Amino acid sequence: MPALSAFLPANFDPRRPVALIAGQGLYPQLVAKAIRAAGIPLRLVAFEEETPPDLIATFAKNEFRLLKVGQLGHMLDALKDFGAGYAYMAGQITPRRLFKGLHPDLKATRILLSLKRRNAETIFGAIAKEIEALGVTLLDARSFLDAQLATAGPMTGRKFPIEQDYLDHGIQIARECARLDIGQGCVVRKGTVLAVEAYEGTDEMLRRAGTLKTDETLFVKTVKPRQDWRFDVPCFGQRTLETMREARIGAAALETGKVIMLDKPAVLAQAKTWGIQLYGFA
Repeated sequence: MPALSAFLPANFDPRRPVALIAGQGLYPQLVAKAIRAAGIPLRLVAFEEETPPDLIATFAKNEFRLLKVGQLGHMLDALKDFGAGYAYMAGQITPRRLFKGLHPDLKATRILLSLKRRNAETIFGAIAKEIEALGVTLLDARSFLDAQLATAGPMTGRKFPIEQDYLDHGIQIARECARLDIGQGCVVRKGTVLAVEAYEGTDEMLRRAGTLKTDETLFVKTVKPRQDWRFDVPCFGQRTLETMREARIGAAALETGKVIMLDKPAVLAQAKTWGIQLYGFA
């Protein structure tokens, strides 16, 4: 039997249910499709106003739990009720909910009050500890998506239009921003930094950069040097591609084996149609 994914633990048991903790977008839908295709039992923890309704609709009533964002105690109860052996976080939760629109229960409130810094790494890291305390293994967020990862070199079939020195500069800036936990991306042009990603996210950064001179601009996406692969893994999909087109940014460099390209065949086909060049770097 071929390996299910290079990112699964060596002792992964495909007979035990995987509970998909699903946020927004295509990402959790791709994960659900891949897990089901592998014949592994799948359950869903969904969030009001976040998880796609069409994903929820694919689960029987006893196979999913719909919660408000912040109901950590209820989420842990759901994992126990499902008899889950594994959990998988996929899809973004609206960042502003960390400050407004959050509905923390007592367990979530206790965790939030214990954190001196509130960002994706600290919040999801604390949640991960609570999940694994149940004996549930939180999976690498690249699991089952091996074919969706960025690969080395030009991915859109043409010579990459950015000179090597400018590419190296962009990679250096993106990695330094990731090291400082500012964000995981930047936009550069001929050795000048136009924008860096922070709390507002990738799309807003690209729009800001698009208000400046955008010929020969480059978007770079990387990961943190000590990336926790269980959550906050960088993604690149159709929405980002559309924003690049609107902002007139014609090239992107993505770290190979680390950035998830959501529906990679469709993304590459659309990028070629729009003349946007995609490149994988190590």
